[in-house]
Amino acid sequence: MNSVPDVSADAPTAADPTAPRSLGSFTTLQLGGPPQRLVVAADVDGLVERVREAALLQSPTLILAGGSNVVIDDAGFPGTVVLVRSRGVRVVAEGAGTVTVRVEAGEPWDELVAATVEAGWPGLECLSGIPGSTGATPIQNVGAYGQEVAETITSVRVYDRVADEVRTMPAEECRFGYRGSVFKHNDRWVVLSVDFRLARSPLSTPIRYAELARTLGVEVGDRVPLAAARAAVLALRAGKGMVLNPADPDTRSVGSFFTNPVLDPAAYALFRERARDAGEPPCWPGPDGVVKVSAAWLIDRAGFPKGYSGPGGVAISTKHTLALTNRGGGSTRALLALAAEIRDGVRERFGVTLHPEPVLVNCAL
Repeated sequence: MNSVPDVSADAPTAADPTAPRSLGSFTTLQLGGPPQRLVVAADVDGLVERVREAALLQSPTLILAGGSNVVIDDAGFPGTVVLVRSRGVRVVAEGAGTVTVRVEAGEPWDELVAATVEAGWPGLECLSGIPGSTGATPIQNVGAYGQEVAETITSVRVYDRVADEVRTMPAEECRFGYRGSVFKHNDRWVVLSVDFRLARSPLSTPIRYAELARTLGVEVGDRVPLAAARAAVLALRAGKGMVLNPADPDTRSVGSFFTNPVLDPAAYALFRERARDAGEPPCWPGPDGVVKVSAAWLIDRAGFPKGYSGPGGVAISTKHTLALTNRGGGSTRALLALAAEIRDGVRERFGVTLHPEPVLVNCAL
């Protein structure tokens, strides 16, 4: 697997007078105002250099790659935006039945997943179709259909802005949790590259997600050919508007806007009391008695169905209740107003507070 140069037309140079005025050009929501300053990092050294330059200028800095998990204010960003365009995937270690690959932060995520499936390296196949860059995956501990990147990440190479040094953080230092890590909501570290240890096999990891197992016609715990797992995940995601398609406004989103709430035993008991007349909620028990509850179910049963529209060109996706979409001509202000309406409605109906999954830049919910 060789390094592939970025030849996209939407990556202006630091001195390019045609640089877009809107950061929406670099986000899947297609929302966000202008940056004060826009620069591009084509490789690891360039990324470190650009961040150091911004520090010398005492400029707030936003690291932006795929733009699939950020909501940027209509006023834009009052500082330096560094576009990450580093590319490259290479094998750095091999073991008995395993391979470790080092992936540059700007490498498009789904291209990486497709390459690992083709190579016969299971571990990422259920994360197919997720937009964005590889460098963002440890920040969010990206997960879907029973897999999380924390299961395969061995280390993350970072630039430490406080110590002004490049270092490698082993997985245990990353403090991976449900849709989070030490990197989330903390701008101390800039992700430069990620190491993944993957198995060698023509078969997937055991299928853990019931919906995916049904789609594949197998039992939970079975393994299937890697290509079949990827194809099934892509089909499921596309049916929910979660695979980018310029012709489909349902894909103009950040994917799931809210995380599934995790309730302690007392909070779960209170929730079940309030939900007695709403049907059986999808739930997943966890350690120490905690229970994860479906945010999509909460939203729908609180009176916000698929296609529910807010003012100003935004709406819930017609395919998936968790996705808030820009239908065209929308604004970040309108999107956040819709999100607040949903959050408040769910809290009033069920006593459960939903929290946003994407990173909110220069704005708040």
